[in-house]
Amino acid sequence: MGGLLGDGFRFGVATAGFQVEGGFNGPCEPRNNWYEWEAAGKVEPSGIAVDFWNDYERHLDRAASTGVDSYRLSIEWARCEPAEGRIDEEAFERYMAILEASRARGMEPLVTLHHFTHPVWLGTDFWTRSDSPERFKGWVETALERLHGHCESWVTINEINILALMSFVLGAFPPGRRLDGASARRAADHLLTAHVLAYEAVKLRQPRSVVGTNNCSFSLYELDRIMTDVLCLRAHGVRRDDAAAWLDERRARWETSPPGLGVPRSDGASPRRHPVLEKLLRRAGRWLIEPERTFPRALEAVYASAYERTLDVTQLDYYDPETASHLQVPFSRSAGGRWPLPQRPLWDDPPNPPGLAAYAAANTEAGIPVLIVENGLCNRVRQGRSYPRLDGWNRRRYLAENLAALVGAADGGVPVAGYWHWSLADNYEWGSYEPRFGLFGVDRARGLRWSDRDSMGDDAAGAYRRLIEAIRAGDREALAQLAASPLRHGDD
Repeated sequence: MGGLLGDGFRFGVATAGFQVEGGFNGPCEPRNNWYEWEAAGKVEPSGIAVDFWNDYERHLDRAASTGVDSYRLSIEWARCEPAEGRIDEEAFERYMAILEASRARGMEPLVTLHHFTHPVWLGTDFWTRSDSPERFKGWVETALERLHGHCESWVTINEINILALMSFVLGAFPPGRRLDGASARRAADHLLTAHVLAYEAVKLRQPRSVVGTNNCSFSLYELDRIMTDVLCLRAHGVRRDDAAAWLDERRARWETSPPGLGVPRSDGASPRRHPVLEKLLRRAGRWLIEPERTFPRALEAVYASAYERTLDVTQLDYYDPETASHLQVPFSRSAGGRWPLPQRPLWDDPPNPPGLAAYAAANTEAGIPVLIVENGLCNRVRQGRSYPRLDGWNRRRYLAENLAALVGAADGGVPVAGYWHWSLADNYEWGSYEPRFGLFGVDRARGLRWSDRDSMGDDAAGAYRRLIEAIRAGDREALAQLAASPLRHGDD
């Protein structure tokens, strides 16, 4: 029996090396592109993170205890090649041991080859360099040479759209540029080209592997779906000369009915809409991203590839897709006090599980499955104090309703084939430890003490396990009960 989500559906947890491993950017440690910001005190140092590098067996035991059968992690380029041309074979041996330890616990690895970080010796502007796609391909070949026997499922580059946006438009990632549209376009083109080259390198080494790249979900076509469409142009029979016109048609279709927007939430409330701001952002998106101007090298690589479609799966990260809702008036009310920035903090992202089903349906490509490789709820912990979310949501409700939404999507014919919760434990969230996403809470003030509950005091891991069991057993009644239960804060 395949359960409610079919044969082969994978449940997992997702992590990323820099966020969990520890041991970067300190004395005598490998350095990545966040080194200068950490050294200058611009961000909180990552430090030991949650010490996955030294204590991976215990982390994998925790993951397995939730009932998942997949574990997502990244292989860190900076650790494996700490200086140009110097490969750390011991680091690769540790990664091989981690992958095998995951498999020994019944969890198939899903490996990301670039999760926002690269070695410091490549410079913070690496992705604007003309040689960046080829340099990345070289890294992928180095990694595949050693790891191809230990993993068959890959994410080439994590969230190309977020990396370009945060690095060169919002200034939240190194090098911290703001409104630098030219650099953002150049980086996006090089990142998408690098994916195509990496896809070819992986398939050459592992013809039966499953390879993709995950977008973070946004309502703006230019910040999201356009990248998938570029990679699938030839699979749709689009000739090179017709690519720009076809992409414009896809944009118009997306703008007419953005997926997941306006879909009533599970409590019947309609999501807040910001139509005027959304229209302004759409215009800005067209200025920032225009196919021929933005993706000249990526389009060339797509049409030169030996592969008709350089994606084996559609990989999605789903949090809050409405782009306009991520902006707010500075000093708006937030969990733990007023938030001074015009960008909404992660712990105030509004959940919308029905929107997940709509988004998965809208991102379906003929002949390939849909994977939700990140989905999670954030809460805030500051100086050891946990603040409840303003909307009252907890992780157990979030898991129950999002998984129930995926079952509904599958019932409607959407080929969903996997779900990875972000994340296993509270970890480093790109400059800060205040945002918490973990199924397991981590007390950093008392020596990285793990709790059996999350940092809001709820049994999120146990809830995930029970939901997985119900779905695998095909028990719709149990799933409905779990999704419909109040799941109040602190309840068992």
